[in-house]
This record gives sequence, C-alpha cells and structure tokens, in this order.
Amino acid sequence: MLDRLRNESGEWEILVIGGGATGLSVAVDAASRGYRTALIEQGDFATATSSRSTKLIHGGLRYLQQGRLGLVRESLHERGRLLRNAPHLVRPLQFIVPNYKWHDRFYYGAGLKVYDTLAGSLRMGWSKHLSRREALEQIPTLAPAGLRGGIAYFDGQFDDARLAVAFAQTVTGLNGVAVNYVKASSLIKEGGRVAGVTARNLEGGGEFELRARVVINATGIFTDEVRHLDNAAAPDLLTLSQGAHIVLEKKFLPGKSALIVPRTADGRVLFAIPWHDRTLIGTTDTPASTVVAEPRPLSAEIEFLVEHAARYLACKAGPGDILSAFAGLRPLVKSGSGRNTAKLSRSHRIEISKSGLVTITGGKWTTCRQMAEDTVNEAAKTGGLPSRPCCTAELPLHGRTEAVDRDAPFAAYGADAAELRSMCDTTAGGHEPLHPRLPYCAGQIHWAVRHEMAQRLDDVLSRRLRALLLDARAAMEMAPQVARIMAAELDRDAAWESAEVAAFRELAAGYLVG
Repeated sequence: MLDRLRNESGEWEILVIGGGATGLSVAVDAASRGYRTALIEQGDFATATSSRSTKLIHGGLRYLQQGRLGLVRESLHERGRLLRNAPHLVRPLQFIVPNYKWHDRFYYGAGLKVYDTLAGSLRMGWSKHLSRREALEQIPTLAPAGLRGGIAYFDGQFDDARLAVAFAQTVTGLNGVAVNYVKASSLIKEGGRVAGVTARNLEGGGEFELRARVVINATGIFTDEVRHLDNAAAPDLLTLSQGAHIVLEKKFLPGKSALIVPRTADGRVLFAIPWHDRTLIGTTDTPASTVVAEPRPLSAEIEFLVEHAARYLACKAGPGDILSAFAGLRPLVKSGSGRNTAKLSRSHRIEISKSGLVTITGGKWTTCRQMAEDTVNEAAKTGGLPSRPCCTAELPLHGRTEAVDRDAPFAAYGADAAELRSMCDTTAGGHEPLHPRLPYCAGQIHWAVRHEMAQRLDDVLSRRLRALLLDARAAMEMAPQVARIMAAELDRDAAWESAEVAAFRELAAGYLVG
C-alpha cells in the first residue's frame, strides 16, 4: 500500500483522510464506484472513537422518544443492510425492556411496534410482551422486586474494530489503497484550491505528496484540526461527548439476551449486553472539551454505570468485578450553545469549504454507509468527477459468507476462517492459547500482521483481538508473548519488543479500575 502511494503516477481522484467508521465507509463507496481512491489514517484503523462504541447497530430508541422518526427509519434500514452485507460481524440480538411500572407495558410496547413498522422488510423480528416469568427466564439476573414483565425486541450487535478491518480489506479488494500510520501533515493548495496533502509515514519515516482531485476530511473527533489546516480561522463544528463502558464477567448477564433501560438519570439509554462471553455495560454522555485519542472513564461515570446496573440486576457488581473500563469521544455537530450532549443530533453534516475541502462529520456506525453515499455524491461534484451511482447497499464486505456460524471459533473472520485455521495448523504453536481467560491463539497474531496491517502491539491486543477491552489484566500478561510473535513477523529487535510491551502496559493501566 505504501509503495502504491509513493510510486503510482498521476493524481488520486478521491483522497480520504481518516480511517475510522466514516472514512473507511467513504473509501469503500468511492472505490466501489470505480474512482481511484486512497485513504490515510494517522493511527491504526478505528483507533479512536470507532473502536469504543457500545457494539450496537441499532435504530435508536432514544431518537424514537424524541420523535425523530426519519433518523430512526434510516438507521433501521441501514442496520438491515449491514446485517446482510457483513453477517459474520453483525448479528441480531434480542433486547429485554423490563417493566417495573404499570404503564411501561403500554408506553414502551406501543413505541416498539412503531420501531418494528419503521424497519419494514429489513426488520430482524417482531417485538412481543413477556410475562414476569418469561422476562426472568430470558435474564435470570434481572432484579425481581417489583418486576411486572417485559418487552422483547430485536436490534443488531457487532464488533466495531473488526468491521473497520473488514472495510479496509474491502477497499483494497476494490483496488483502492488504505494505510494506517500515515498522517496528513499539511494540505497542498494550487490556485486557492485543495489539490492534495503532504503525508508523513509515522512508522517508517519520510514525507511524500499525494495529489488528488478532491480531498475528504473524515477524521471524526479530529475534524476541526484538519479543517484548520485549510482555514485557521474556521469556526469549530464539533461538540464532544464522552461515553464510558465497563466490562464484567458473563455471570452478571447469563443467557443470550441484552437488557435495555430506555431512560436513565442523564437522559441516556443504559445497556447491559452479552459480548464475547462477557457483560458490557454502558453508556454515559458526559460533555468533553479536549480532543484525545485515549480518553479515560471518569470515576463518576464508572460509579454511575455500577449504580444503575445494580438497580436492574440482582447480581450486584462492585469496582473489583470490572475487567476493563473504556471510553470514547463522540464527534457531535454543534447546535446552539447548550451543553446537554445527550440531546444533540446524531445526524451527519457535510461541509464544503471555499477551497474545496469536503468535510463529513457527526453520524454513527449504524448509518456510516448512508453517510458515505452522501459524501461521495458531493465529493464527485466538487472534484469534477464523472457521476457514478452508489452500489454499496448491496455490496458484500470482505469476509462475507453465506454459511455463518456466529458462535464458531474464528467466526469474525468470515470467509477467511478456513485459511486462518490452515495457518494455525501449519505454524509452529499456531493453536497455542495466549491466555487462559481469553479465547485467542498464537496463529491469530501471525494473521493480524500478515493480512490485517497490524504494526504495533496495541493494534493486535486492542483491535484485531479485543483482549484489552475484555480483560485488561489478561491483555497485559499476554503482551510479551504477542510482542515476540510480532517482532519475528515484522523483523523487529528485542528493543522494539521491550518498548512495545512497556507502552502497552502503560496504556492498559488506564483500563483498570481500582
């Protein structure tokens, strides 16, 4: 990929800055239309917000409560498309809304019938009322005191970082270029128009120019930073909101159903979700003022999640039960001067500057395909490119397979699973477990380096595998072994191993509680 960026002659038709959900989706759309497409990401793919979501592809009950039916309909339709195009990474998940007040059954029941209807033919199933006994059968740890029953409905669940990797692989499969650890250090302008970027290779060193007909800024929380490369006086577009999550053992939420509390004290929806044989609880909505790639959950956020989970789960968790705690920043489009980020729109916004820089911001994972379609439509006009129709609504993403056993080992690799198993069979120690508390083996490290552009220890332990989010202490303990395997694959020395392990352990310490 780097060789292609440096050595291929001619300009790119579309150059995307940003390798999170939005940028990768834009690159997939552009490449699938046949535009000569390149994407650069200053960190690893999905290294910031896009790997720290609540792991849901959903319509959004909160938006339904706010009466934003258009956004809900769009999200539900996009949910169905993602399930169809990447069934190895997106799955239906049953949610239970517990009813503790007499009117919950009617209020939420009616709302969820609207939810079902808005999904149309792409719905995952119909909602239904549950008796008290049925609700406790689905979630045995549901707090029984005062429980009247519940409502079951379906939404989508996914692995965000793995889907980002699939997007990057899809781009390359469409003859596009997608690289990590390449930063846009400045914009190239000719005649007052953006004509490309000066890019810096953060891993191998050196700078090079990338000429393009149109440049798209899809950098999430860094959106305003890139806009200021174009115009230092441009007013900020974003308001930041932090969402925190905690991860517990599966015993706190046994079974296969998720719990949803549609309204908490801060106006958000609280989720308790089965994910990779753990219980994921989130999320908060805390105004944030500083852009950082590695935000840390505030003690108040963790207390909030523990306290609210204890109200609805009979199996009480304390700080010592938290295996990992993580946070992400949401890039929300500003609206007035208010600070209640829970009420800000999750819709996206496209801005085209006087110099032709196309910026896409806002939105969410669920609607990233639609965001990309809208963005490429505008970018093609801005760059004077031939108009070509979008085809991503039906585009299979890398790894898609008709035969999906989502509970099988290596299920997240989809069609690549057979080749990965073969690699494990033929690589010395390939099937060796990396840690007794996690489901990963050594062969997956070889695969991540050879086929998924993993270059740093954090790339593997945080995103190619989800070890850091599932059990931060276990991830720290397996770090030296993973670093040794990576060093051999990347031809790095012992000093590199030591530095990577030290850096990762410092990072992982921020995911520990107490």
